[in-house]
Amino acid sequence: MNTIIRIVVSAGLVMCLSGFMLFEKLFAPKPDLWTFWDVSDAADVTTVDHAVWSEFLHRYVARSADNVTSLAYDRVTPEDRQKLALYVDYLSALTVRSFSKTSQLSLWINLYNARTVLLILENAPVKSITDIKLSGGLFAFGPWGEKLMQIEGQAISLNDIEHRILRPIWRDPRLHYALNCASWGCPNLQETAFTPQNTNYQLDRGAYDYINHPRGVGQENRGVILSKIYAWFASDFGDDTAALFAHLSRYADGELKKLLQSQPTINGYEYSWKLNKTADN
Repeated sequence: MNTIIRIVVSAGLVMCLSGFMLFEKLFAPKPDLWTFWDVSDAADVTTVDHAVWSEFLHRYVARSADNVTSLAYDRVTPEDRQKLALYVDYLSALTVRSFSKTSQLSLWINLYNARTVLLILENAPVKSITDIKLSGGLFAFGPWGEKLMQIEGQAISLNDIEHRILRPIWRDPRLHYALNCASWGCPNLQETAFTPQNTNYQLDRGAYDYINHPRGVGQENRGVILSKIYAWFASDFGDDTAALFAHLSRYADGELKKLLQSQPTINGYEYSWKLNKTADN
């Protein structure tokens, strides 16, 4: 009887896990191309100045011994907060569609990350970005759907940048390692702004850092515990387990790489929405 009960309970847990992950996949926004932004000029050589953002990152982002970055929100001075706000305004005032795609890519990534950090500073103190509900509502979950910026006459949200511009235009799964949602579960906020010259390197570095840390891929009982990012955005990673493990193996090191190449069992998914602040603030 005990064996039967264990089987039933185990089956129930598997069904609950599967049902929960299906719900989360349905909840996550799908790529939805905003055609207005799918315009660029390959011949354009305009240089977008990201120095303010790089200086801010160098000053306030710290990297731990295990390659996880955090931000000292409480140490940001009023002057640097104002500079950050002006940087966001500067990017928002540009004619983005006149730039080359490489310039657009680094611009959109930097704008997403800088505006996210500014949101935390504007609403401090918060324990999680999910606590920020600018328009209220019973089912409000974070600020991602809010139209926070005006660019080329278009009202734009963080969700628009991620799911209607970056994902459908570039179709690069590494973008998930570039965008930072101010949470511990999220891939690193890099210490340097993205530029056309370093974007490919930064995308690879973000993937490497995340996949080789337990918050991205954890090892448990010869299986793996994955970040929920890989469930929410499964289609970006091939939408099947073999394709996902091939992607993860590309950036994994040592024993983790061997484990992933063996097609291990997925034992669950985890994600922390706790604010990615440094320990001393």
